[in-house]
Amino acid sequence: MRMKKKILLASLLLASSLPLSVYADELKNSGNARKNEVSLAKKELPDALSRFTYNSGLGFKYPDAVRGIYVTGFSAGGSRFKKLVDFVDKTELNSMVIDVKDDTGNITYEPEDHHSPYAKIGKNYISNPKSMLKVLEKKKIYPIARVVVFKDSVLSKARPDLSYVEGKELWKNGRGESFVNPFLKEVWDYNVGIAIEAAKMGFQEVQFDYVRFPEGFEKRDKTLKYSMGPYKNLKMDNAHKRVQAVTDFVKYARGKLKPYGVKVSADIFGYTATLPEAPGIGQNFSKIAENVDVISSMVYPSHWTSYFGISKPDLQPYQLLKKYGELENKKLAALKSPPQSRPWIQDFTASYLGAGNYQKYGKKQVEDQIRALKDSGIKEYLLWNAGNTYSENVDYTP
Repeated sequence: MRMKKKILLASLLLASSLPLSVYADELKNSGNARKNEVSLAKKELPDALSRFTYNSGLGFKYPDAVRGIYVTGFSAGGSRFKKLVDFVDKTELNSMVIDVKDDTGNITYEPEDHHSPYAKIGKNYISNPKSMLKVLEKKKIYPIARVVVFKDSVLSKARPDLSYVEGKELWKNGRGESFVNPFLKEVWDYNVGIAIEAAKMGFQEVQFDYVRFPEGFEKRDKTLKYSMGPYKNLKMDNAHKRVQAVTDFVKYARGKLKPYGVKVSADIFGYTATLPEAPGIGQNFSKIAENVDVISSMVYPSHWTSYFGISKPDLQPYQLLKKYGELENKKLAALKSPPQSRPWIQDFTASYLGAGNYQKYGKKQVEDQIRALKDSGIKEYLLWNAGNTYSENVDYTP
């Protein structure tokens, strides 16, 4: 019996490595019995392959509710990692969002395979990702891989044809950052490949960040030189083409990651939930939410202006997040299969807002945000601090 199973498996693998038409032609001339095998190849093989699930060898359980922190590649691979693990371990926190592809476009580890298409962008921030994940497995800390998608100065510089050109130079924003083009499937596959590598390592979820066009793109979409790829001839205006491309990427990525058994989440500007869509950057809250397992709105009070009748949101974190939570609930309730809500909240001080417009963030301000989400029925959240320095003595389950 085992031998028959092995033969069948070998046949299926062979079939999957050949174009179906070639495989069918070889069988066609071998009599009625072989015709049945053609039928099997055509009808049953795709279903058999779709049931494949990759096993990383690590075991994690989804928490009762994800309560996590952001961790850079430097922190994950350096001496601070142990401190952050201990911090999570001694609190009600239970998850880490770790940079796998960072804001520059580099990946935070060096691929073992030197022939990897990502070998040149590998940085030795995390010297042994598998060992790092085993530590998290032991401590029962849920690992999420952050993959920054369309903000990518490294790929833009190497391949201007995948980015935007202004005159004869690669376009950069005011901070000197470049973006790659969401219209191009080559860019999609490049990033999905990195996400798949993270899944193979043992990450339980891939969180896509910067799934959008550059801010203010609607002001320069007619002056920059770039390709619209397959979206060029769609009968819709450029703004809706951008929304379509971003939505299509998220859907495509989720489909490609399905065999690896990971959840897919996406970061999105909080203000997009207040609009039908944000066509300048190509984000439609509802359309993205329909194609992910988790939606993570960035609702840092400091990032809002006078929304919800709140003139200085940084000074009123509870009120801001309570209003946002009520709005998001309505948006998600309108969807057929709403994702898990898991907002990003603020654990940093926004002194750049100027005197009178900000306050020092610490225990109270973080707890106010968590309480606001809970009062809105939202139990999951992520803490953002770019330097990975988080407030002490916070009650994370008020």
